[in-house]
Amino acid sequence: MGLLEIGGLLLFLMLLMLSGGVWIAMTLAIVGWVGQAFFTTTAPGKNLFSAFWETTASWELAALPLFIWMGEILYRTRLSEQMFDGLSPWLSRVPGRLMHTTVLGCGIFGSVSGSSAATCATIAKVALPQLEQRGYDRNIALGSLAAAGGLGILIPPSITMVVYAVAADASVIRLFLAGFLPGFLLMALFSGYIIWWSLRHPERVPPAEPPTSLGEKLRRSGSLIPCALLIVFIVWVLVAGIATATECAAYGVLGSLAIAAAGRSLSLQNFWQGLVSATRVSCMIMFILAGAAFLTKTMAFTGIPRALAEAVMAANLSPYSLIAVLVLVYLVLGTALDGISMIVLTSAVVLPMVQAAGFDLVWFGIFIIMLIEIAEITPPVGFNLFVLQNMTGIDSNRIARVTLPFFVCMILAIALITIFPAIVTGVPDYFMGKPR
Repeated sequence: MGLLEIGGLLLFLMLLMLSGGVWIAMTLAIVGWVGQAFFTTTAPGKNLFSAFWETTASWELAALPLFIWMGEILYRTRLSEQMFDGLSPWLSRVPGRLMHTTVLGCGIFGSVSGSSAATCATIAKVALPQLEQRGYDRNIALGSLAAAGGLGILIPPSITMVVYAVAADASVIRLFLAGFLPGFLLMALFSGYIIWWSLRHPERVPPAEPPTSLGEKLRRSGSLIPCALLIVFIVWVLVAGIATATECAAYGVLGSLAIAAAGRSLSLQNFWQGLVSATRVSCMIMFILAGAAFLTKTMAFTGIPRALAEAVMAANLSPYSLIAVLVLVYLVLGTALDGISMIVLTSAVVLPMVQAAGFDLVWFGIFIIMLIEIAEITPPVGFNLFVLQNMTGIDSNRIARVTLPFFVCMILAIALITIFPAIVTGVPDYFMGKPR
């Protein structure tokens, strides 16, 4: 049996198990076990334990439960309500109004967390209840959250960028600088779609609040100041190199607790409930990560990603044809692999092709990361879909359907950076000069 046939069989098994209601993490692990037991000569038991240990015993991953706990604190106290009350008068004239807070929140929080899972889970915990309480459309909120959650790996700092920089021998600083404009481009496209949808369906958007004076807007925005200062502080200590992402997450938790206590909205009961809920969500995400890591090992042992990359190289395509085919290849790989694994398993074959075709490796790094963002919302292993499914109880396939318009926005963004590469290279070239 050929490698592509093996990949198709494993994909079919995964879809069958997911449709049968098997836990997501268990499905990933079982498919990985079947792939190794029947199609490789390696010992699946040993690899299962090593994959679970290597994935969960990570210092960087310690930021995940802390950021989720920060979101729980904001959700269970009056802080999230105060934030939305402060934002609503400023957004009352913008079509879509408070629905833009999902995109804005993911963009800001993504610059702090560096993780799509943490970004998606934290903003969903804060924003979804408030939007539903105010009568906003749940489908648009879910779709924008799933897509915008990927901004956590595009807006620096990003662990995925560091992994690519090592694989491509590229400058990490140039990659970080290159991520800003594409990140803002995606945010603009997401908000643009929300505006267009709101104008087409005005009956599905709550009525605007009565006009308020500038003084009233400023008074109501006073509740935003503590949370805004906390976010600015976290971003500052991270950019200044004073603290790591994990330490920033700890500062975020302490700051949220302090603000909630100062506002007298923190009680022993909601403190305990938030801690228990954060533990459950964190365990769910880490269990899925571990299952995905084991499936990734299976893909590496079978050689399927490398076979796909070598098939592309053998086709001897023109530069833009090569990019078009690589989009398809990475979209296919994204149905079964996490982003870092997509980079590690294909870089040895793909990067020499890309360089020979005349593409800048920093540009290609952002290109891959944007494709990884798409993989986060692509069934059956769209990680942001799993996060929202476990948080809301809504089937991941339904969430994927409502994410389709934002999927199109992401494809459009990739087309734009391909046609206008300066969107990616302009900022690093301006601050660091053009590479020789």
